[in-house]
Amino acid sequence: MSPFSRSRIAAACLPSRRNVLAATLLGAAALLPLASQAADPKKYPERAVRVVVGFSAGGTTDVVARIMAKELTAELGQSFVVDNKPGAGSNIATEQVARAENDGYTLLFVAVTSAINQTLYPKVRFDLEKDFAPVALGAKVPNVLVVNPSVPANNVQELIAFAKANPDKVSYASSGSGTSIHMAGELFKLRTGLKTQHIPYKGSSPALTDLMAGQVQFMFDNMPSAWPHVKAGKLKALAVTTTKRSPTAPDLPTMEESGIKPFDVSSWFGLIAPAGTPPEVVAKLNAAMNRAFDKPQVKEAYEKLGAVAEKNTPEQFGAFIKSEVAAWAPVVKSSGATVD
Repeated sequence: MSPFSRSRIAAACLPSRRNVLAATLLGAAALLPLASQAADPKKYPERAVRVVVGFSAGGTTDVVARIMAKELTAELGQSFVVDNKPGAGSNIATEQVARAENDGYTLLFVAVTSAINQTLYPKVRFDLEKDFAPVALGAKVPNVLVVNPSVPANNVQELIAFAKANPDKVSYASSGSGTSIHMAGELFKLRTGLKTQHIPYKGSSPALTDLMAGQVQFMFDNMPSAWPHVKAGKLKALAVTTTKRSPTAPDLPTMEESGIKPFDVSSWFGLIAPAGTPPEVVAKLNAAMNRAFDKPQVKEAYEKLGAVAEKNTPEQFGAFIKSEVAAWAPVVKSSGATVD
């Protein structure tokens, strides 16, 4: 083949400058729709928002999340849809949201469990402080110390005296190892030096059933699930675990009023977003939640749960999360509980 022929073939195989320019323009045009679809924090939200809950439907975390999702929908004009992703003590949901896009369209309704899990799980794959942007603390639900009616104790000090006099006969129930209910019991042991046995159950319901049957002697449980049994006379309530008395039971003393200090335990719930979520988005969500706390329907729903809420900033919620992770670590270590 002659050099001339080879040069003609090579030229035919090379794209022309016109074709290169056309391809470049076409590629740039293809990117334009993507650019126009990029989230604009100032216009947030422009579509439905997913609120992930790490527990099954019907639990206290889910109930509070749905109350807030309904109010956020009303306040911000887009649907906030609760998506239940239970498993591994809420770790599956927490890890999933930690890896989500930080545009505000995937959020997590977090619970106290995640603060406990930072120490409880040696191989946990998220950092509650570094991997998330705090939005707002949504509610606190106190735990209540309840005993079987046959236990000769009408206050916390009498329960301690009874337990110390009967070291092999007193045990306490929980909804499972590593739960806030279990850790409240461990904190009680830590503060009093009691040697009572822990009996874990798969949820509060079977634990309460055995407590009422006298198989175990006491339990720290969420007020929403325990209080109906107290009102029915099937359990005796001795104290609430928060530093302030509960509006649901204003005559019931706190653990600290009963002489156990410090003792501040509650099941708390709040909204967090993946780290790096635009501050404008966080501010909108925070403001909407704080407005919701003033609404009569929210106050009524919270009262039924025994829940309380106070207006707070993202910075305050972040400081609260940090304090909870630090506070639960020694209690978890003292209990010896661990989950692989």
